[in-house]
Amino acid sequence: MWKQFLSKLPRKSSASADSGQCSNGTGIQRTTSCGSIPPGRPASAIRRMSSAVFPSSVVAGIEPLVSFKDVPNSEKQNLFVSKLSLCCVVFDFSDPNKSSVEKDIKRQALLDLIEFVESSSARFSEAAIAACARMCAINLFRAFPPNYRSGSSGGGEGDEDEPMFDPAWCHLQLVYELLMKFIGSSSLDAKVGKKHFDHSFIVKLLNLLDSEDPRERDCLKTILHRVYGKFMVHRPFIRKAVSNIFYQFVFETDRHNGIAELLEVFGSVISGFALPLKEEHKIFLWRVLIPLHKPKSVGLYLQQLTYCVTQFLEKDPKLASSVIIGLLRYWPITNCQKEVMFLSEIEEILESTSQAEFQKCMVPLFRRIAHCITSSHFQVAERALFVWNNDHIISLIAQNRQVILPLVVPALEQNIQNHWNQAVLNLTMNVKKMFSEMDEDLFSSCLDKYKEDEEKRASLELKRKLTWEKLESAAALQPVTGHAAVLVGHQLSANMIATLI
Repeated sequence: MWKQFLSKLPRKSSASADSGQCSNGTGIQRTTSCGSIPPGRPASAIRRMSSAVFPSSVVAGIEPLVSFKDVPNSEKQNLFVSKLSLCCVVFDFSDPNKSSVEKDIKRQALLDLIEFVESSSARFSEAAIAACARMCAINLFRAFPPNYRSGSSGGGEGDEDEPMFDPAWCHLQLVYELLMKFIGSSSLDAKVGKKHFDHSFIVKLLNLLDSEDPRERDCLKTILHRVYGKFMVHRPFIRKAVSNIFYQFVFETDRHNGIAELLEVFGSVISGFALPLKEEHKIFLWRVLIPLHKPKSVGLYLQQLTYCVTQFLEKDPKLASSVIIGLLRYWPITNCQKEVMFLSEIEEILESTSQAEFQKCMVPLFRRIAHCITSSHFQVAERALFVWNNDHIISLIAQNRQVILPLVVPALEQNIQNHWNQAVLNLTMNVKKMFSEMDEDLFSSCLDKYKEDEEKRASLELKRKLTWEKLESAAALQPVTGHAAVLVGHQLSANMIATLI
């Protein structure tokens, strides 16, 4: 078909009038590397050329390369369908010189379609909606190359592999822009559109978010948001489908490229939840958002994840204690960078936590913070001590100082005696001074209790050391026979230990 079509076109094409990239007002940067159709061709010539390619039964009597301004309003919907049919042909971009003229023709048709959708005020017919959904599906829904999912790095922060870019992007971006404008158009009847932009279409759209190309994920993020807003009947399904992607990521694959974009969409979705929150929404928080802190690549999407969590707390502040306890359950043990990120998120959550909710979780929380204060990794210790720079948190601590000071003062004293980093020592002294000014009597009693406990610990340590020395001396006097135990380090026979003690 294309060979027959091209036999009627001149082989020499003029260069595009513009070069590089141009903005189109939708956040998509159009590239012009595909070139453009030769300008200045008479409409009659275009009609003659395409009549040999598209029978009237296919294009409803309208030639696909005719401009929208050259047909009456009554025929524009048919021309729209004809151009969509023309754009259903998918080209191979692995060879940039292959079918270059056909690619330019398709690109120009896509630009015409976008312009028509932007300017159209009439309702789209069901045939036009079906044709648009079909064209977008044919062009967009594709399998990614195998190397998209190769390796076991999990997409972590240390993964420095260059993302792969689809060579067909100069067409894909225009299809995405058309879909974005079509879904958002007031001329699209949601009751008709929902039949063609159905569950199957949505699932395939969500699967594309695993693309390594950040430009494609950005387009999909906007389109998903518009689909969620346009088709209310699909909203529960979209939430369920996205939850399944999160479940698979957390509990199975530990790898997905579009988690940040999905969370960004859900940030605005959560902000629109009605009050009181449905149980379904609370389950999404507990079973999806909190476990998303588990993967080692959490740093790639922590900002969006924290925003989603704080949106829930703004809707229902009574969820704060359960969120904090959930974070403590997934607290990193060997990853210091994740600890720093968790401490930052905890501080942000505490800023909107009420006194009643704070009291439900303050004991396990400050046990963990005290452990972080004594961390040998200076960034963890420093970030934990920075919590005392927050006025709201200081207020919460002051009102519950009888519980919190006995947990934190021993950690401060250990830092002063043992920590190697000067910045951490300075911060520790500042917090210690703050506690002393907050309640001098309580601080002194906590300090005395710590010293008393340290003396007991030192006494027990000395007693243990003397006991082992006694055991070693006694073992050295024992003759070695065939049935006698031999002293190897501190391992002695149970009978000898019982006798000596």
